Amino acid sequence: MADHNRIGHIGEELAAKFLKKKGYQIIATNWHYKQKEVDIIAGTRNEVVFVEVKTRTSMMSGEPAEAVDEQKKRFLTIAAKGYKKSTQDRRTLRFDVIGIVLNSSGEIEDIQHYENAFTGTTRYISSGSHTASWRWKNR
Repeated sequence: MADHNRIGHIGEELAAKFLKKKGYQIIATNWHYKQKEVDIIAGTRNEVVFVEVKTRTSMMSGEPAEAVDEQKKRFLTIAAKGYKKSTQDRRTLRFDVIGIVLNSSGEIEDIQHYENAFTGTTRYISSGSHTASWRWKNR
């Protein structure tokens, strides 16, 4: 396993533990929709939360959460719609980002949980095309 994949996997495990401690139910990890993957799907009483986890070993490239680009946001929006349709879960959808920085021992140096980090609204214009808009919160 490549080093960046190993670090990402460690971060996802730490994020799941972090969410459990906060009272979230972990519904799925590494959930696949079409050919992409959602890191964590968690639940609260009223919401299904799609969580993107970004893990770094330093802040040299900036905050980990800043690596969640427009393409990833668009995919998460589409995946959430697919999840909701396939499960018929009636809870509200939410998109969170967890940024983790690990120290040289692989322990959490910093963890930031951006709840409702962006809103994904997808409007289908024609089959196969869509537009999406997002706004970052807590920034």
